[in-house]
Amino acid sequence: MAANEVLTTIKKRRSVRSFKSDQITEAELQAVLEAGIYAPSAGNQQLWHFTVIQDKQVLEQLNKDAKAGAAQIDNEHVQLMAKNEKFNIFYGAPTVVLVSGKEDGLMIESDCAAATQNIILAAEAIGLGSCWVDFILSAFGGEQDEQYRQQLGLPAGYKPFSSVALGYKKSEAVNAPARKENVINYIK
Repeated sequence: MAANEVLTTIKKRRSVRSFKSDQITEAELQAVLEAGIYAPSAGNQQLWHFTVIQDKQVLEQLNKDAKAGAAQIDNEHVQLMAKNEKFNIFYGAPTVVLVSGKEDGLMIESDCAAATQNIILAAEAIGLGSCWVDFILSAFGGEQDEQYRQQLGLPAGYKPFSSVALGYKKSEAVNAPARKENVINYIK
C-alpha cells in the first residue's frame, strides 16, 4: 500500500521529552485543539473539555503537586520518578493541554483518549513535539483537587483524563523501536 501523509505521521510520531523554551504560536495551538475537537466520540456527544496551560507558575505547581501525589502510589517506578527533584512531568514544555471529560458521559474515557491522540498526531503533522502525560492526574483527587478545578476552569461534572505537553523539539526523535510481533490474529 502506498504511503500517505497520515500514515507517515503516525509512524514518525514519538513522545518528546526535551522541549525548547520558546512558546508555540497561536496558530499552532489552534490547529492541535481543532484536531482534538474533531476526534470521534460515543454517540457524537463531544463531552470533552480542553484547558490550555501556558502559565509557567501554574505548570510548576502542577508538576510539584502531581509528583507529591504520585509519591503515594504503590509502584516503585512511579515513586522513583516522583521523588526525583530534577524530573519535570511536562519535560519543560511551554504548553500543556489538559483533556477533561464529563464524568457521566457514555464512554468518556475513550472519547478523551481519542481527542488526546488527535492532538499529538496533529502536533507531529505541523512539526511540534508532544508527550502524552497522565502523571498530571496525581495532582487531582487530593487536597488541592477543588482548587485546581476552579483555577483551571473545569466545567462542573468534568474530570481530567490526560494531558499533552506541547512545544518545539530540542532534537529530532529517534527511530521507532521495533514493534512487537504476533499481536494480530484474523478471523476470516
